[in-house]
Amino acid sequence: MAKRESIKITGFENNTRVESRILEERVQKAVADGYRHIEVTAYGQHGIGGRLWRAGEEKITVNVLGTSGQRLGSMGFANTLIETFGPASDDVGWLNAGAKIIVHGNASNGVANAMAQGKIYIDGDIGARGMTMTKHNPRFEPPELWVMGKAGDSFAEFMAGGVAVVCGVGTEEGKDVLGYRPCVGMVGGKIFFRGKQSSYSLSDVKLVTELPEDEWRWLKENLKIFLQAIGKQYLFGDLSAKRAEWQLLIALKPYEKTGRKLRPMPSYRLDVWEGELGDGGLIGDLSAEDRSPIGVITTGELRRFVPIWENEKYLPPCQAHCPTGIPVQKRWALIRKGKVQEAVDLALQYSPFPATVCGYLCPNLCMQNCSRRIVNLPAVDVRVLGKASLEAKEPKREPATGRRIAVIGGGAAGLSVAWQLWLAGHEPVIFEGKKQLGGKIAETIPQSRISHDVFAQEITRFAKNIPHINLETVLTKDKFEKLKNDFDFIVIATGASKPRKIPVEGIEKAVTALDFLRQSKLDSVQVGENVVIIGAGNVGCDVAAEAARQGAKSITLIDVQKPASFGPERRSAEAAGAKFIWPHAVKAIRKAGVQLTDGELIPADTVFIAVGDTPDLSYLPESISTEKGFIVVDEKFQTSDEQVYAVGDTVKPGLLTEAIGAGRVAASAIDGILKG
Repeated sequence: MAKRESIKITGFENNTRVESRILEERVQKAVADGYRHIEVTAYGQHGIGGRLWRAGEEKITVNVLGTSGQRLGSMGFANTLIETFGPASDDVGWLNAGAKIIVHGNASNGVANAMAQGKIYIDGDIGARGMTMTKHNPRFEPPELWVMGKAGDSFAEFMAGGVAVVCGVGTEEGKDVLGYRPCVGMVGGKIFFRGKQSSYSLSDVKLVTELPEDEWRWLKENLKIFLQAIGKQYLFGDLSAKRAEWQLLIALKPYEKTGRKLRPMPSYRLDVWEGELGDGGLIGDLSAEDRSPIGVITTGELRRFVPIWENEKYLPPCQAHCPTGIPVQKRWALIRKGKVQEAVDLALQYSPFPATVCGYLCPNLCMQNCSRRIVNLPAVDVRVLGKASLEAKEPKREPATGRRIAVIGGGAAGLSVAWQLWLAGHEPVIFEGKKQLGGKIAETIPQSRISHDVFAQEITRFAKNIPHINLETVLTKDKFEKLKNDFDFIVIATGASKPRKIPVEGIEKAVTALDFLRQSKLDSVQVGENVVIIGAGNVGCDVAAEAARQGAKSITLIDVQKPASFGPERRSAEAAGAKFIWPHAVKAIRKAGVQLTDGELIPADTVFIAVGDTPDLSYLPESISTEKGFIVVDEKFQTSDEQVYAVGDTVKPGLLTEAIGAGRVAASAIDGILKG
């Protein structure tokens, strides 16, 4: 439709007020006929200027003379400019979806109610409940409300996004510019205001009395636009002269709203109940303290006098000893019922890599603690179910929440956190420093223990559902602070990649275990016939097995204590002919081999050091506590900074299944805070 000149539409004809519905139809017809400048003389009709979708992307201007009714510009589109030359009634810009609305005068209650996009400029005061229930889709610019004067009561109630600016011009001395009880239930957005404000909802917002440079710059730039729109550019000097006159209210982030941490019951009993009142606490002088064990299962006379239902109240030993928390007994119960596929599928609710870990890499603590072993029966082989999980069906994801969590690290712990957060409906964004996901699983675990194809298939399944993956990301303190500002929470899962060194002569001649395992997976290393490994843990055993594969004939593992290695890693090293010697300490690494403190020299063409690794925490701010090179966390893996969690080897060295379990716990804690 070709554009036409402007058209005038009146809301009063034949001495009769035109119904709002009829006026709306005439405005819509004018747009459909090609008019792009419409002048409406209003007589209290409501909804003027909203939903003008027939113009497509073409700009439309609607000038309103007379008296506009309720919901001026309601559901306004982004192509629409609505300007009324006088005061406006209730709900200006209700559900605004992008229109720019200018009111030359006061506006009544409900201005910008539930607005999602667009801008509203009010050259005067507004009534109660302005800027309530607004929202902000990150794909678009946030909605804005500008008020020349003051706001009425209950301003920004349940505000969930956007920016409000209240200039306070003409406000009576001593009056609050945001009215009574502003910001109750506010969960997003911010409010600039100039003038006095005696109270606001402390549980929902925080006050910034000194505007940061970027906020002040934004305010001045957009203040010019606002004043130009209402024709009062001459006020810019007065309104921008004193930065200290402006303050800012910002919605608290979820982690800032967390309540006080609960005191564990044992701590309360020891520190308060008995610590202040003596043994037995308040009733210590009336009752003898009985510290004898109480049976987990009620037996004997208690079953007669206190009948209780205890089915599934306590975990079976297999599940209790699984750090990931997989309900092993429940899976086998499903199999007994013939529901094999359900049993296979169940694992993906607990781990993104059930085949990789349960099927191949886990030491299977569940099997070690299987109750069948008590009567000398073989443990249920969970590895069979684990390997079958490669074809497991993905669990149903909860509805999307729009909450974003930065996960720093793409190893087992980080991917576990991301998977659980994704299942809960949140949006995890992964930042990984290497060229691929998977951490030590992908980089250092020998292919003799797991086929590359197994893990590759599970990583593909993971990446298909969680697309926000940033590889080769260099983390600095500035980058970390930016992540804190951009995301609701941060989870640190960078692992431990800095090899520990022992203070002995010639240590520089030793090759670190992780470096060797990385190179060995690429078959780009030579070790010679004689190999000595300092450190006889599971990583040392992996080095031994790989050294044998690379041609070593004599392999010796040295430890200062009884070796902590166990499981398939220990068996692989022993199968390769490795010899374990302990307790022995290394004095020096010579050209000919490793010299022990007792003087013995063990010949070595290559010496490996496998005494553990520590995390690189150089990017952390001082607000996050560390101890002995690791991050300090509570039982939910929350750090001293309530916005930041840490899991995996950044907290303490552990098994893959422990890292995955820690990820589940941290994700559950974050989900609980975000969903209240």
